[in-house]
Parts: sequence; structure tokens; C-alpha cells
Amino acid sequence: MIARYRAEYPLRLMCRVLHVSPAGFYAWQRRPPSARTRQDARLRVQVAAFHRRSRQTYGSPRILRDLREAGQPVGRKRVARVMREAGLVGTPPRRFRRTTDSQHAHPIAPNHLQRQFAVAEPNRVWATDITYVRTWAGWLYLAVVLDLASRRVVGWALDTRLDRHLVLTALERALARRAPGPGLLHHSDRGSQYASADYQARLRAHGIVCSMSRRGDCWDNAVVESFFATLKRELLHREAWPTRETASAAIADYIEAWYNIHRRHSALGYVSPAVYERRLTSAA
Repeated sequence: MIARYRAEYPLRLMCRVLHVSPAGFYAWQRRPPSARTRQDARLRVQVAAFHRRSRQTYGSPRILRDLREAGQPVGRKRVARVMREAGLVGTPPRRFRRTTDSQHAHPIAPNHLQRQFAVAEPNRVWATDITYVRTWAGWLYLAVVLDLASRRVVGWALDTRLDRHLVLTALERALARRAPGPGLLHHSDRGSQYASADYQARLRAHGIVCSMSRRGDCWDNAVVESFFATLKRELLHREAWPTRETASAAIADYIEAWYNIHRRHSALGYVSPAVYERRLTSAA
């Protein structure tokens, strides 16, 4: 403090107020930085680099994993302190809004999943849902299909209309990418898009078992809700979107180039969905 404000206040006055002798202050100035201070300076550079690489979204738990993976033995409290001193923060949580229309006459499937979100193998259980994206040009709707084993987005679609074509496109992309065998469990809410005859026929054609959440219970599809909350916190709520095209491009980049491949997931032991899937398949 004395060194920082020396040009604004008399040295002896600051020393008296802070109970530091002028001789002690001059001796401190002549001493080289301690080993701890030098280590913190190097750590600050590494932390800032990993924070930038995370698109300014990581807090101390994920930065800690990046540092340890890079061979830096460091504790979480120290990382948190360095981030706090540097003014680096992760993205805070925000609430989400539901888009489900369950007031329809289509048949409703039982809740076969029963919140059993821990799945041992890929292509055993998929969960899907829809969220909205606000742009200056109007609403944009996003449908995703997640593999519960790895939390990976295996299919997704964007459209300006909230109808069954949106979810059918996401499903078709997931089927084309993964080619699952018969018996896959597909979980969604009771929305009219998922209960539609077209969608149900597509599931039956692939031998997929349909499961639906209980009425008004978002916790029955908590994994997808968590993904949407993360997407909005780390991307959509951080800036305004002038056009649907800019928002669409950003969402595609987030899902394919960041979330699936690189983003550390707390439920997966702080590795990315892609890394976790590789571990699952190599262990099989």
C-alpha cells in the first residue's frame, strides 16, 4: 500500500498510520521477491491463460484440473486466491424458463428412466428437450439429444418454429451420428412435439423405448436442464444476439468445438464428454 500510494501521500505519514518503520519499508523495497511471490506470478499467468481458453467461463475447480493436468501441483484455495486477486471469475448460475406444452391429446409414455441418470455405456439412454434463444430478430428454438453415459450432445437442431420438425431433426442427426441398436431408452418431457405421432413412429421404427417425465417435474429430465442452464450461463446470457444467424453460429461452435470436446464436466470427474467416452470404450 505504501509503495502504491507513495506519489499521493507522504511516506512517513503512511508508515505511521500502517505501523511500519521507514527503514523497514526501504529494506522491503531492496529485498528481491520471495519464492512464493515468484511462484504466484507464474501461476497468475497460467491461470489467466486457462481462463481465456475456457472462454472466460471456468471457476477455480476447473482451472485447478487444467493446472494439474499441465503438471502444476497446486491447491484449490491457492487457485481461488490467485483468481480473486486477478479479478477472474467463472460464470454464475441463472434460472431457466420452461418451453413445454403438455396440454395435448397425444398418448403419454411411462417414466421408465425414473431419474436413473448414471448410465454405464453410450447409446443406452438418450435424453432430449427444447429451450428458447432470444435474439433481436425474434425467437430461436434449440432441441438437443444428450447421451446420458457421457453427457455428450449427440444431436441438435435450431429453428424459428417450435414444432415437431425441430425435434425430429435433432433426433435424425443423433441417429445418423450414433446408429444405436434396438432397446435404446429415449427420455423427454410430455411436450406435444415428443408425443406427436410422427415422432413416436420414428422411435418405434428404430426399436427405441420411449420414456417421459411426470407432469411439471423438470427434475425428471435434470441432465438436459443442466446442459441448457450451462449453455445460457456460459454463452447466451453473456451478450445480446442481433440476428438468428449469429446466435446459431455461436451455439454450433459452443456445442461441437467446446462443450463436447473440451469443456470439463463436474459429473464426469472434470473431463470432457469426448474424453469420458473414450475412457468408457477403452475400458469395455
